[in-house]
Amino acid sequence: MGLTALESEALGLSLRVALWCVVISLPAAVAVAWILARKEFAGKAVLDSIVHLPLVLPPVVVGYGLLLLLGRQGPLGKWLFETFGLSIAFTWKGAVVASAVMAFPLMVRAIRLSIEAVDFGLEAAARTLGAGAWGVFFSITLPLAWPGILTGMVLGFARSLGEFGATITFVSNIPGETRTLPLALYGLTQIPGSEAAALRLIVISTLLAFAALIASELTARRIRARMEG
Repeated sequence: MGLTALESEALGLSLRVALWCVVISLPAAVAVAWILARKEFAGKAVLDSIVHLPLVLPPVVVGYGLLLLLGRQGPLGKWLFETFGLSIAFTWKGAVVASAVMAFPLMVRAIRLSIEAVDFGLEAAARTLGAGAWGVFFSITLPLAWPGILTGMVLGFARSLGEFGATITFVSNIPGETRTLPLALYGLTQIPGSEAAALRLIVISTLLAFAALIASELTARRIRARMEG
């Protein structure tokens, strides 16, 4: 049984949004995780709270905040449109932004725990041998923290696939533009007699998330085996 036009559209857009979500979030997530894991400074608790705020706020609040900030009349959105002709709200790029904001705390948390598990003595030994800060990070910290980084990437990808509240508030449910799998499923639940189509989307979403988790576990095992070997 092939995919319907609606399923192909929603699946393709969801994968596109999720992949871009991970791509744009990962560098910042690694940087913030390293700062929280390795640095002590005034305001660290505030930064940690800001990073994890999307986890405790209702997603609709996050989406509305993004709309106020990045909408055509928002301070940042207006500047982006007038300067670069770039519109974020009610586009697939806005769906990426909404997913990235909601997934960012999960990515940071997983990566931070992995960096904290890296033996600080190894980093200190590398410094005594003449390695600079960047050299220590790329030769010691990053390779040893890679399983946690991979976990963060998978969590961000999976969170993006399931993102609904912030996305529908910020970019609406526009066919072919912002209608990802969760939004397409929501639309079907509003149409009488669409239970079978909705069930198909549930199965597709479940299989996609399941495949991502299995791929992550197999890759993490391979990485650990190489490191132990």
